[in-house]
Amino acid sequence: MAEIKAVPLGAGQDVGRSCILVSMGGKNIMLDCGMHMGYNDERRFPDFSYITETGKSLTEYIDCVIISHFHLDHCGALPYFSEMCGYNGPIYMTHPTKAICPILLEDYRKITVEKKGEQNFFTSLMIKNCMKKVVTVNLHQTLKVDSELEIKAYYAGHVLGAAMFLMRVGSQSVVYTGDYNMTPDRHLGSAWIDKCQPDLLITESTYATTIRDSKRCRERDFLKKIHECMDRNGKALIPVFALGRAQELCILLETFWDRMNLKAPIYFSTGLTEKANHYYKLFITWTNQKIRSTFVQRNMFEFKHIKPFERSYIDQPGPMVVFATPGMLHAGLSLQIFKRWAEDENNMLIMPGYCVSGTIGQKVLSGVKKIEIDKKVVNVRLSVQYMSFSAHADAKGIMQLIRQAEARNIMLVHGEAAKMEFLKQKVLKEFGVSCFMPANGETITIKTPPVIPVDMSRILYKRSLEESLTPAAKRKCPGPNMAPVEGVLVMRDGKLQLLGLSEVQSDLGLLPHSLKFSSTIFLDTSQSTQDMWAKLLQVVEKLLPDQKVVQPSNFLLELESTSVSIENYSNADTAGGQGLLVSWDMQDEALGDFVFSTLQRNLARLL
Repeated sequence: MAEIKAVPLGAGQDVGRSCILVSMGGKNIMLDCGMHMGYNDERRFPDFSYITETGKSLTEYIDCVIISHFHLDHCGALPYFSEMCGYNGPIYMTHPTKAICPILLEDYRKITVEKKGEQNFFTSLMIKNCMKKVVTVNLHQTLKVDSELEIKAYYAGHVLGAAMFLMRVGSQSVVYTGDYNMTPDRHLGSAWIDKCQPDLLITESTYATTIRDSKRCRERDFLKKIHECMDRNGKALIPVFALGRAQELCILLETFWDRMNLKAPIYFSTGLTEKANHYYKLFITWTNQKIRSTFVQRNMFEFKHIKPFERSYIDQPGPMVVFATPGMLHAGLSLQIFKRWAEDENNMLIMPGYCVSGTIGQKVLSGVKKIEIDKKVVNVRLSVQYMSFSAHADAKGIMQLIRQAEARNIMLVHGEAAKMEFLKQKVLKEFGVSCFMPANGETITIKTPPVIPVDMSRILYKRSLEESLTPAAKRKCPGPNMAPVEGVLVMRDGKLQLLGLSEVQSDLGLLPHSLKFSSTIFLDTSQSTQDMWAKLLQVVEKLLPDQKVVQPSNFLLELESTSVSIENYSNADTAGGQGLLVSWDMQDEALGDFVFSTLQRNLARLL
């Protein structure tokens, strides 16, 4: 039996450095190649020694790399993997991901090398050379990697350009979701996938135990908190990543400032707003319907109230709202502002998304009041608010996607172990399919049944479709949207063909033979044949309402190939009388047996 193997090199029972290796049909595919925001040592990148231990080079072993979206925990290790470890094969991603990826990678490099002074890190040239290996994929485009492996991208919501990928080798298939959102928001649509019935669905599980409240309620609470902070002359810091939630919250605040006529300034990290606007204009087709339809009249991403932020504004007096990167307070401008504003209780920190364990953001959300940053202790006195505007699917959304795809096996990644375990039990209970949650370096194996292709003749196909609408055919089917097919399997020119009986008889020059079964139900009644027949018609209609009944002649009924008639009988043991003769063809034995047993059980009582 064929099998599919999957092993997480990162994001196994963890959030960060997403990297999953899938092997099927002799092909090896790497899904994402990210970094971990909670580590600054060798643990920040996936453990590629798993591949090098095979004795093959990375390019020999891996057929392709697929990047789901531009977030660094999904693409941050890509230049390291391709330029420093030596992978030279194709890398697949969508057009927006290819455009935005190098900008975020360069920002990451600057923070790590120029500000933290780290050595042995990828360079700007390495990022450029890495991006030269990228092959872009359009949504719903089936793209052949080679003669056997093909991939197809589906819209994932989450951030601009995010995609889920279906990979197929022969009859085996795997879907990798990356990060996705099943709820549409102010600037992106919801994730969608067709009923592709993959052998394995690898899904994120960041919010495996969360069912979010109404988006409208969350937005109202967010705006109320911001307004209260401005009223007490405080400063509000909102750590965000450059693209995604930032645009969502900017649209929300822009609308609120217009409506309330507020004067406090709103700032965004310098340079990133301009870049974001450029890419949202360029890839407008990836946004939601409302933004696409109003784009000609007004670009939603050209903000009137939101201005670029300068570092000199940090100590500026008076209220302000600042969107600063990165989103988990692990480095950069957001951390610098936090250090300066943390000790003023009038100020506010709003964390709008998930924070990885080990980051300053996660410590603040855990309620830690004294945090050591750059060898100095910072007292956290400002108000800390967690308001999930995360673009990840919640538990309800994950279950919805599993239901939509009709996967045969589920693998959970990109989540915490305890939360994964909860979701795993829920999947087992609701769908009854195998669910796996491997740790990093742990391999799961999925057995896939062999598929043997059979060509069906056009005549048999048309006849089967017509017959599938009959009640007898529906009774034979184990589930909806299925039809029974009865034919003869023939090997012709090395290929299997399914032909109708008449086609085989014609090809082989055989005369048709039929085998018929008959059985009698003896009637104990003094009624006339006419009266009995009239009552029998009523009984058949009552007991077999789904059957199409034809009466070709007196005292004869036909239900498809099954006939029912009244016959006289006499023998040595009885004084003679009448009986109900039920006859059926061998190929319709199920229907004949059903009609006979139904009449036998109920006739004496009803006549």
